[in-house]
Amino acid sequence: MRSARLRRTRRPVAVALVSALTLTALAACGTSSSGDNGNGGGGASGSSDPSAPLDPKTKVTLTIDCMPPAAKAAELKEWKEDVAEFNKTYPNITIEGRSTPGQCLEPPRFTAMLKAKSQPDVFYTYFTDLPQVLSEDGAADISAYVTDKSVPLLKDIDPNVLGSLKQDGKLYGLPTSNYTMGLLINRKLFKDAGLDADNPPRTWEEVRAAAKKIAALGNGVAGFGEYSAGNTGGWHFTAQMYSLGGDVVDPSGTKAAFNNELGKQVARNLHAMRWEDDSMGKTQLLKWGDLQKQIATDKLGMFLAAPDDIAYMVQQLGAKYENFGMGPIPGGRNTLAGGNNYMIKKGISPDKIKAAVAWLNFKNLTVGKGQFDWARSKADGLPVGVPQPNFWLNASKSTDDANRVRNATMPVANFKSFMDNPVPGKAEPPKAQEVYKVLDNVMSGLLTNKDADVDKLLATAETQVNQVLANQ
Repeated sequence: MRSARLRRTRRPVAVALVSALTLTALAACGTSSSGDNGNGGGGASGSSDPSAPLDPKTKVTLTIDCMPPAAKAAELKEWKEDVAEFNKTYPNITIEGRSTPGQCLEPPRFTAMLKAKSQPDVFYTYFTDLPQVLSEDGAADISAYVTDKSVPLLKDIDPNVLGSLKQDGKLYGLPTSNYTMGLLINRKLFKDAGLDADNPPRTWEEVRAAAKKIAALGNGVAGFGEYSAGNTGGWHFTAQMYSLGGDVVDPSGTKAAFNNELGKQVARNLHAMRWEDDSMGKTQLLKWGDLQKQIATDKLGMFLAAPDDIAYMVQQLGAKYENFGMGPIPGGRNTLAGGNNYMIKKGISPDKIKAAVAWLNFKNLTVGKGQFDWARSKADGLPVGVPQPNFWLNASKSTDDANRVRNATMPVANFKSFMDNPVPGKAEPPKAQEVYKVLDNVMSGLLTNKDADVDKLLATAETQVNQVLANQ
């Protein structure tokens, strides 16, 4: 799935309708590329050797997706500041940011852009877009351009994150943010129900028990919420399978892998919570945005989410940071992981690729600078303290974590359980959106039909997913 849910129907929730920490602003993306495939702006030509540094005298112009729109004044201010700072080192690189009103990476527009080869020189995607981009021959192989000289902190970037941007050993993008799913809780409702808000449930049995206590508060409060529409139901069914060590597609990527005892366990538990416990609320067929509204208004105790949901709920829904907490995904075997990145258009000149890598390194891959300048974010009134994006390792992680805590604008202790108990991230399945669409039927069947036949729902979905996978 994707990170900006509405964020785009191709990938239902996580990195969020608005990812407040991804300062490139998910709500604005460009759709065309100006300039030629050469040096773009003329001037001296640099070396074509990918390992050679960019000649400071070389003039290039880069068109770049997702410059924040005017409506996001703080983010746009920081973008302009970063361009000015970047130009102190690279005065001959002209950054032309593209901002498009409306939803960033809206699926039809994104697909049309790739087919028309009209993407900017540096274009924004989600981790799950790599197959589609490569099928349209849209991204440059930047493996030779990304070294510990052009990206000094390369060794400190989580290899699993970089792995999401590779195919056949070749690197096609650089990350801007990442996420893993956990259990988001309403601390007020936990306390009202006599539960420990500092220690969210760690197993699905504990989730079920806590959900009963929260639902017993009455007044239309649900203990646990789930999606079942807009591909988000299938996305969360996948997350639950991962949490128990299962999968939805086998390792070969050619067959469904959920019509088994683990799949039945997930399905039966949800059905029991909905109909036996009455702890999931009566309103179903929910999609991204619905559960956020419920938990932000103290009508929902917990649901699976990525940390950036919290910033969205505060900034867009008027909630308060202190009302939320987070623990690792129940089950704890694996958790669904995803994220966002930039790719570089195939066919542009080596100098442009070098310039693009230099910009992405400065803006998104330098601790204490660009998007990781937490002191600036705090001063500009942007949220600081949400535990992701956080793809750093080693000394970079220690430094960034300390900076994040030092400048936090929210109670970071509320996320301690999530941060102290990391769960291995697992990528989304092949043909994710089509698989999720099928699994939506399983989720909606379980949550809207008291007499749902679990075996039949899973068997039917298995047949349909096998058909989807056969058409790769």
